[in-house]
Amino acid sequence: MVYLVLIYFFLAGFAGYVIGRWADNYLNFWIGDPHYVPDHWIYGFLLMVIGVFIFDNALGLYLFSFGLGHFISDLRDFLNLKFYGKDGKERSQRRFWHID
Repeated sequence: MVYLVLIYFFLAGFAGYVIGRWADNYLNFWIGDPHYVPDHWIYGFLLMVIGVFIFDNALGLYLFSFGLGHFISDLRDFLNLKFYGKDGKERSQRRFWHID
């Protein structure tokens, strides 16, 4: 049973990472890279906080893991304390499997 919980925890984190990378590389270009939209590490941070408050069941654990993966996918912007603004990336600069 513990193994299944760990597997689901890592799968939720991986899904959060993949969705965060997709949003950074594709959704951002699709909506025109607006300057007023918060960076997506903020959404991951909020999901982690919400997950902690409902941590008494499995949904809170998986929500925390999903938020952690989403947060990690945009770690560089968090470390630079970039809260909102344009990314300024070109389509040729997109890389999917890295931490940005």
